[in-house]
Order: sequence, then C-alpha cells, then structure tokens
Amino acid sequence: MIDKSEDFGPWLGRQLRRREMTQAELATLVGVTRAAVSAWITGRAQPRPDTVRQIANAFETDLATVYERTSDAVAARPVGWYHRPAHADGGREFGNAAAFAFETDLGVLAREATQNSLDERLDPARPVRVRYTLHELTGEHRLGFLEAVHWKSLETHYAAAAATDQKVGRALAEGLREMNASGSLLLLRIDDYNANGLTGPEYGDGRFAAVVRRQLDSHKGDNRRAGGSYGLGKATLWAASRLGLVLVNSTLSVPHEGRTARRLIGRLDLPWHEVGGEAFAGPAWFGEPDSDRAFGNVSRSWWGTEQETANLWLEREGEDPGTSFLVVGAHDAAVDEDGFLDAVHDKLCDSLAENFWAAMTGTDTVPPLLEASVRTVRNGQSTRETAVRPERSSPALARALRAYLDGRTVPELTGRTDVVERAVTLTVPPLRTDPRGTETVAHDAVLLLTPADDTDRTHSQVVSMRGNRMRITSRRPRNLGFGVEPYQAVLLAGFATARDGEDVARAEAFLRASEPPEHNRWEWTEELSDTYVRGAKRRLDEFRVASDEAVRSIIGARAAAPADDAGPALLRNLLKLPAAGGGGRAGARRSRGYPTVDDIDGRVDPTGAWSLRVRIAVPQQDDPLRLSPIACFGAGRSGTGSPVLWAELNAEENCSFVGDVLVVAPGVRTATFSGTTDVDSHPVNAGRTNVTVNLRKAVEGAARP
Repeated sequence: MIDKSEDFGPWLGRQLRRREMTQAELATLVGVTRAAVSAWITGRAQPRPDTVRQIANAFETDLATVYERTSDAVAARPVGWYHRPAHADGGREFGNAAAFAFETDLGVLAREATQNSLDERLDPARPVRVRYTLHELTGEHRLGFLEAVHWKSLETHYAAAAATDQKVGRALAEGLREMNASGSLLLLRIDDYNANGLTGPEYGDGRFAAVVRRQLDSHKGDNRRAGGSYGLGKATLWAASRLGLVLVNSTLSVPHEGRTARRLIGRLDLPWHEVGGEAFAGPAWFGEPDSDRAFGNVSRSWWGTEQETANLWLEREGEDPGTSFLVVGAHDAAVDEDGFLDAVHDKLCDSLAENFWAAMTGTDTVPPLLEASVRTVRNGQSTRETAVRPERSSPALARALRAYLDGRTVPELTGRTDVVERAVTLTVPPLRTDPRGTETVAHDAVLLLTPADDTDRTHSQVVSMRGNRMRITSRRPRNLGFGVEPYQAVLLAGFATARDGEDVARAEAFLRASEPPEHNRWEWTEELSDTYVRGAKRRLDEFRVASDEAVRSIIGARAAAPADDAGPALLRNLLKLPAAGGGGRAGARRSRGYPTVDDIDGRVDPTGAWSLRVRIAVPQQDDPLRLSPIACFGAGRSGTGSPVLWAELNAEENCSFVGDVLVVAPGVRTATFSGTTDVDSHPVNAGRTNVTVNLRKAVEGAARP
C-alpha cells in the first residue's frame, strides 16, 4: 500500500522526535515562536511557503519531501529491544498470569484469536477473512529470521530467564533446547482482513495499547456484539509460543501519525531475571527507540519497509485493514511429534469448524460473518492449504441456520431436510443500577432443529451461541426418551438471532456476563451476581429448561418424569445408602432422597473421547456421600448401556475426588465435576452413540468398570 500525503502536523511531530529536536529549537531555527510550531503540530495552523523552506533546511532535506510528506525527512532510528527494568519496590512476576487462564493448546488459540478477529469486523457487508499459517523454518531461512529479530541481543536474557526455577523458566529452557536440537523453528501466523487493525496511540487508550502494552484490557466497551469481555484471549498468543515471543504487523483502518500500512512491533514475555547485575521485570518490546523524553527510549511501533516485513515473514496481502500476529516457536503439548505439522494443521481446521461453523454460514442474500483457512509452509513454500467450510464440517447445522436466515423454516418435521423453528424465552432480570427497579425484559431466542446428517461426528445436542455466532456450549437435553432419531439443534440468542432491539441487546449483555473467561458455557458468575438483581441464576436455569421443552415439543418423544423425587428405579437400586451412623439400627436417622444427574454438557474432542461436564443434585445428607460416576455408551430408557473407563476426572464445584470416588460433603445440594472418557475402552466410535452418566454408591476396594 502506498501511503498518501499525511497531514503536516503528525509528520512534523515525528521528524522532531526522530531528530530529538524540541519545538523551541525548531522555532529558533526557522524564526518563529514556539507557539507557532505547536499550532502546526496540532493542526491549528499551517506554515507559510517561505517558512516551509526554512523547515526543509532545518531537517537537511529538500522542499519536495516537506510538501509531499510521503516519506520521512529524518531517518528512522535503528530498531532494537527494550527490556522493562525491574520494579523499584522489589516486586517480581515470574510469568503472565493471564496466559495460564487457558490451556496451552493451538485449538484454544484458534478459538480465542478468531473470536477477537470477529469482534473487530470493519465492514458489516463483508466477512472477516482469517488465515492461519504454520511456517517451519530451517537452515538459512531460520538463521535469517533470527537475525531479523536481533536474536543475539536476546540470548543473555533468555539464558537468565530460563535459569529461574519457575514454571515459565522451565518451559523456556525446553523451548530453547528443542529449537537448538532440531535446527528448526515453527512460526504460526494469524492474519485477519476486513478488521479494524491495531489503531490508536502508542501508550494511550486504543486497540494498539490494549493488545501490545496492557493486560486485561479488552477495549470492547463499544462493541455490543463482542464475544470476548475479559481481555484474556490475546494472552493465548504468547502462551502458544515456547519462547514467549509474538511479532505484529497491522494495517490500520484509521491512520495513526498519518499512516496506515505496516505498523510493526514485537513483544516478548519473560519472567523476572537478572543480566549483568541488572534486574529486569520480564516484558520487552521490539521497535524503534522512542525519542520522546517522557518514555526514555522505550521501543515503540515503527512504520516498516516492505523488506523488513519480508525478513520477519510478516507480509500481508493487499490493502485490506487488519492485523497479522506471528507466534514464534509455536507449540502444542497435546500433539505427538510424529507428523506434527499435519496434525496441528488438522487441529486448527477442526477448532475453526467446531467453534465458528455458524459464523461461516451464509446465504445468497445474507453473507457469512467469517471466512477461514489454514495453510502449511516450509521455508517459504506452501505445501498444503485448507479452506474451512461449514457444509463439510457441520452439514445439518449449517442447513438449519441457512433455512432460518432465508425464512424457510417449517412448523414440524416431515422430511430429512426440514428445519423447525421454536421460540425459547429468556427472561432478563433488571440491572442492580436500573432506576426502574423491577422491570424485566423477555427475549425470544430461536431454537432450530433438523435431522442429523449421516456424516455428522456428533449429534443430538443443542449448540448454543450469541453475538457473532461463536459456539458457546453444546449440551444434551434431558428426558427425551428412548428411540429418538439423531438430530441437530442450534439455539440462537441475543444478536445471533440476526435481530435488533432492546430485548436483543439486554439478552446479549446478560448472557455475556454469565460466561467464564473461556466463554464456553452459561452459568452463575461473579459478574452476573454483581450486575443483576437476585435471581439471575434462576433465569438461566429456566432458559435451559425452556430449551429442553422446545426440543421435546419438536421430536415428540418426551419421557415420563418420575412421580416423586426418589429417582428412577435403577438409580434407587444402585444407591441404597446406609442410615446415618451405620448399622441400620432402629430409630437411627436415615438419608432422604437420592443423588441424581441434573445436567450434562459434553462434546467429542479431537482425540475421539467424550469430554463431559456433569452437575448432580444432592439431597440433604448428614454424612459425606461417596459416589462412583459411571459413563455408559448407548444407554436407553432402561438406563443400561456399555460402561466405559474414565481417562480423567476433575472436581469443579462443591466436591472432590479420592481416586475415582466422588466425595460430596454434608450440606451440599449441588456439585459439578468434569471427565474425559478413555478412548481405548470405547466399544464404538464416540460420535455415533449417546453417553449417559450413572451414579453408584462407592464400594471400598471395588475396581472401576
């Protein structure tokens, strides 16, 4: 992109900074007052032609350079690394805590980074285009890149940081060892187009500072449709780098310093360390030394040349605004070394397809919100490229959404391609700050249901979303009965309904407040409690129940609910709990009721295992409950099925695990745990069967099934 002539004020200010000349010094050289120079820089006045000649002389350049202002009169200062000095009060950080909010997983990175790109969509009439590039460098290509990032100046800092006996230090040591042993370096570049780019000032409020300079700043207060709200997602970029290093090239939608193309910066996240007796806080920036005395040679972004972006493997295609992030030393601990590049390529495709199939779905009249692709490159030569298509990854779900966007839904299922639409009401409670006090808002979310496709890997779940149609959660409705034909269902809430209005905006804000940092479920959160009047959690439960009822009304196979709270017969037989105090003595107090599985959310993960989150309802008990959760494939109304082993069990809320035994303390009424099934124990492919979880009274010494 060739920059047009930039405004005189920003151009002049940059020349002064680069020459380390004050406004007063320039005023003396050209024979004007300092106030006159200040007026030129702020755009309140323009210099006379004879004064322009004097300005050119002061900068030792020609008149054309000053008049055209398509290049700088003063050469750029050499780029380099600035390492933040250690805190004067002795405080130390041994890593960025935000990076530990997510798993070190490139599938998670793809979800978080793509969500951020969607939130930054510039032209609503066009999709955001996102491309992930895995680039392996070896030999001279690797050495040339390391030279471009001034690697030698970093080696002492890396050595000192890797020597710290902390988690981040050990990870750095392994990353450095692997890079040196293998002789290769993996770069992961994430490009987005038709996005805002990193606009805004170097240090003040704006997109640039929020991403490059700050933590926990989402800078999305004016974006009602934003998927993210915590400002944590960008940390996955640095977490995905074994070297803690990310480089950035942004094309801006709004000029900064009169320019838009090739705004470059690098950021390195190291733990606290010492080099040559000098202590450093950890973070470092790669850029042009700032000549502003207030910032003491801090590295700031610079306007790179085409050659600089090529040397850093950061070239962008065309002039469309957006940002390219380059993760240096990308890794994924969950992927085996054999066939690593192909496996990661497929993992990125799967993550994009699973989380953004709806955003990538459009019609002839309604464009998609997103286009995505993944490619693999070795030393500059492309070896593989995949365009992610919702029609291939989620054909039935994409069919359902297209029917809704085109107004082709039907009242009931009569054919294999029919899509039924039902309204599901979400009652949004008032804000605590609402002066109207008790006013609630009813929002009609949209449930779409269609028969599953034969190629669907998972089915018979409700996929829920809001905003820009990123998948939030998938869950199986309760009490559907036995013999239900496989189906696909999607629940659109808030702006995902493609509607506008107060109820839509209120529902969007309410559901966003109910999401944890991972944005992967709707549940009670502190933000929900702090923002809305009492009862907000109940409204979420009612919404979930209404969604289940809508599914049952469509498929017409509702199972009979138990007549009382005693639970089904099978569960009563499995849970013959002893009286409190043991021994079954007459007059001893007995436990009343039986624990039941209240809700299950789950999905089949890329390894083929069921990843489940299970909430159980617990009756009042005088003693701790010890339960064995049993996962079963293919269970019908009778509750029977094929037991499978757990690969992992984790306590989440109000419970703990002793081995494979779930322990719930007295007085607890609900508890939540998560688990992943063992693929080797599966009797059939997980994607072709349902899964249930039964609860058994734990027997001392019993082996798990």
